[in-house]
Amino acid sequence: MYQQEEIKPYDATADKASQVEQMFDNIAPSYDKLNHRLSWNIDRGWRRKAIRQLEPYKPLTMLDIATGTGDFAIMAAQMLKPQKLVGADISEGMMAVGAEKAERLGLQSVISFDKEDCLNLSYPDGMYDAVTAAFGIRNFADLDCGLKEMYRVLKPGGHLSIVELTTPVRFPMKQLFKLYSHTVLPLYGRMISKDKSAYSYLTKTIEAFPQGEKMMDTLKKAGFRETTFKRLTFGICTMYFATK
Repeated sequence: MYQQEEIKPYDATADKASQVEQMFDNIAPSYDKLNHRLSWNIDRGWRRKAIRQLEPYKPLTMLDIATGTGDFAIMAAQMLKPQKLVGADISEGMMAVGAEKAERLGLQSVISFDKEDCLNLSYPDGMYDAVTAAFGIRNFADLDCGLKEMYRVLKPGGHLSIVELTTPVRFPMKQLFKLYSHTVLPLYGRMISKDKSAYSYLTKTIEAFPQGEKMMDTLKKAGFRETTFKRLTFGICTMYFATK
C-alpha cells in the first residue's frame, strides 16, 4: 500500500478534507483563470488527450471525480456524448462555477454535480461505464481508499482515465519546473486568488504524489488491470489508463 505524505493547506493539526474543501471554496472564483494562465492553456490539451483514451469505448454513464469547476466533465460531455455525466467534488464553491458553465453551454441535462466524499462515495457498485479524474486525486487524504472507491463504482470492464500533474525527471525540464513551481506559481497564485497558502500547497502535492511506475503499482493494488501511463509535455503532466 502506498503511503503518501500527508500535506495540508493550512493547519497541520486539523482534518485535511475540511481544509481542502475550504481552500477550493476560497479560490473557486479565480481557479479557471489561474489554471489556464499558469499552464499557458496547455491544460486543455492534456484534458483532451485523457478523454480520447475513452473514445473507443463510447461510455454512456460517466463519473468525474474531484471535478472542481467541471472543465474535464464539460469537455468529456462534448467529445464523448454520454447519456449522463456526474461531477463529484467536496467543494460546493467549485461545483457552483461548473454548474454555471454547463448551463451556459446547454449541458445541464447531461451533466449534474454532487457534493461527495471521494473516499466514501454514495453511489452503488458498478454504476458507471467510465470514471475520470483531472488534477484532483493528489488532494486525497488517502489515495488507496479513493482509488478503491473509483474501482468499486465502475462496471466490470469499465475504464478509468486520469490526468495528473507530475514532476519532470529529465534535465533541464526537471530543474526549470522546480524553479517555476516554487517561485512563479505560488507568487502568481497568491496575487490572483488572495489565498496565501493554496498554490504553495498545490506545488507540494505534485511532488509528494506517486508518479509513473509507482502510480501504476498503486492502481493495480486497488484492483485495476491493463494499466498504462504516458508522460506529456516533458513530464509536467502524466496520463493514466486502467480497466476494471
